[in-house]
This record gives sequence, structure tokens and C-alpha cells, in this order.
Amino acid sequence: MITDIFVGIFSLLGAIFILLASIGLLRMPDSYLRISVTTKAATLGIGLLLIAASIHFKDVSITAKVMAIILFMLLTAPVSGHLLGRTSYLSGVKLWRDSVMDDMKGKYNKATQELKSEDCKKLEKPETEDKILIKKNPSK
Repeated sequence: MITDIFVGIFSLLGAIFILLASIGLLRMPDSYLRISVTTKAATLGIGLLLIAASIHFKDVSITAKVMAIILFMLLTAPVSGHLLGRTSYLSGVKLWRDSVMDDMKGKYNKATQELKSEDCKKLEKPETEDKILIKKNPSK
């Protein structure tokens, strides 16, 4: 009887998160926010539904399969969402007009398809300082 309550709670929560993901998919203004909503909410909703199935069937083999599926989803959903967002940005999909900031602006060269981060600039500075020191004092 208590397991039926847990199954009902997990199933209801999973269905609510999947419903929120589908509503977010329709309501979000740009593709980047849609990717975020579906990656997070749908993954959580599916995970909760799988946990409900695991509790309902009370079988070790089903529980092991459910845990493997949840682990696979937790590993692949963020990666696929990141790759979809990056590919969208690099192919020129515009941000929402009310977006506050664009973190990748000025860091991507479309001609060479090279992406630079701020860490590269930090790494380059010590090398140039060393070269200056070497030129001033060749003995070092």
C-alpha cells in the first residue's frame, strides 16, 4: 500500500515535469531557452517516471535497468543540449531580443571557425612577459 503511494507521487511529479517541459517548449521565445527547458525538465520528469516504474515492479533486474537508463540520460542530456546550443549559436541562430548578455560575442571567428576563451589570453600573457625578460637580459 505504501509503495502505491510512492508510485503515485513519483508518477505525478514526473508527469508534471514533462508537462512543464512541453509548455516551456511552446512558450519560450528562442531556441536556446527551449533547449534549456527540455533538457532539464524532461530529463527530471522521465527520471521520476522510471523511478515509479522501478518501485511498482519490485524486481532487481528492472531496477538495475531503470538505474542504467537514468544514468545514461543524466550523462547524455546535458551534453546533447550543450551541443545543440553551441551548434545553433555557431550557425547564426539569433538570441532573443530581450537577452541581457551574449557570453560568446567576440570569441568566435566565423572565417576560421576558431573559438577562443578568456583562459587562452591568461595563458598567453606569461609567455610574452618571459620573452621580454629574455630580450632584456640574455643570461636568464
